[in-house]
Amino acid sequence: MPLLSDEAVTQRANYRVKTAGTKLNRDELAALAKHCTERGTTPGELIRRLILSELKPHAVEPTASPELSEIVGIRLMLTNLLKPLATGLKITPEVFDGIMVEVKKRKTALAVETKQDLERA
Repeated sequence: MPLLSDEAVTQRANYRVKTAGTKLNRDELAALAKHCTERGTTPGELIRRLILSELKPHAVEPTASPELSEIVGIRLMLTNLLKPLATGLKITPEVFDGIMVEVKKRKTALAVETKQDLERA
């Protein structure tokens, strides 16, 4: 005869049933205690919230830093301007303006793609 019925096990499953822990040295433990005191929480609850936040899928749109976006924009601009010049073509002001509009439109998306490629590598 089992000690708990299936219904009792199902009901108990909503409670926290397993511990997840780590070992800290004295300095780390003191820093954790100070951090928790400042925030009015316990170390266990802080660690639980950190774990749960890491497990949630991140629905945030990927972003790239403004610096990376500008670097990618400069690279796009140079690539699109130097090739025609190197082959002897003249660039009119209208073509130049068109290139600049395209660079502004595409640099952020390409910077995000570049960042994701670097993170995968």
